Amino acid sequence: AMSKFLSSVAVTEFDSLVKQAYQGMGLLKPTVTLRNNVIGDTYNFRRMGKGLANQKSTSDLVTPMDVNHEFKIATLSNWNAPEYTDMFDAADVNFDEKRELAETIAGALGRRCDQLVIDAMDASTPLTATIPTSVGGGGTNLNMAKIIKAQVELRNQGVPNSELYAAINALGLSGLLNDTTATSVDFQAVKALVSGEINTLVGFEFVILEARTEGGLSVGAAGANIVDSWFFQRPAVGLAVGIDMTTSVDWVAERTSWLCNGMLKAGSVVRDEGGLVKVQYTQTA
Repeated sequence: AMSKFLSSVAVTEFDSLVKQAYQGMGLLKPTVTLRNNVIGDTYNFRRMGKGLANQKSTSDLVTPMDVNHEFKIATLSNWNAPEYTDMFDAADVNFDEKRELAETIAGALGRRCDQLVIDAMDASTPLTATIPTSVGGGGTNLNMAKIIKAQVELRNQGVPNSELYAAINALGLSGLLNDTTATSVDFQAVKALVSGEINTLVGFEFVILEARTEGGLSVGAAGANIVDSWFFQRPAVGLAVGIDMTTSVDWVAERTSWLCNGMLKAGSVVRDEGGLVKVQYTQTA
């Protein structure tokens, strides 16, 4: 039997499927500081400045450190991932078809959420020095020298060696495999990184992004095939979420189809310019 009516159970099940897929498809969301249930179109992330201890005589009043509290504003934007389908016309919708549609919608919004984070890092002005593609050899791909230099730059800013992440692309990963200067121990770690046995190297947990229609990592801003990858600590980047992936399924009579839509409202900003470093490398196949 065919029907233009859809039970609340089917809608709830589909929403659950999309949410489940979305949690696994947004690669950068788990690497940044989250603020959920944000009301309005902006969110002020607080950046706590550094304090300086001062010497105190026994009878003197204490002197406040006057720590600077700076706000970094994330501007939220609305995103939709709609798709028309007739699959819900059937009284008993095939589960695999529902899952495929759920993964399509979730993937689109997960990649968009990642892009908000990448765009925020691209728009920032890090206090660390950009690591150019010449480190480890002129015009080279990602290599151990660049990763070690990134670690040093962050440590010099007082960044702890914890919750460190690196957003690179697949061709950058191939550069690590071809790094003949890596020690045998490092090379074994890189091979394990590729095989999926581990995902950390030199203190960084790696997030490997594919080529994306949304943009992905910036390529070519500093020259042909030069990638802007990012090495950062979780507290350095904020992601404010107003609507965290919700779905709707509505009958559209004019199209005699169901309109399945996934909605996301979110915005990202760099909270601490000292907590991230841009690593540039020349991507080669």
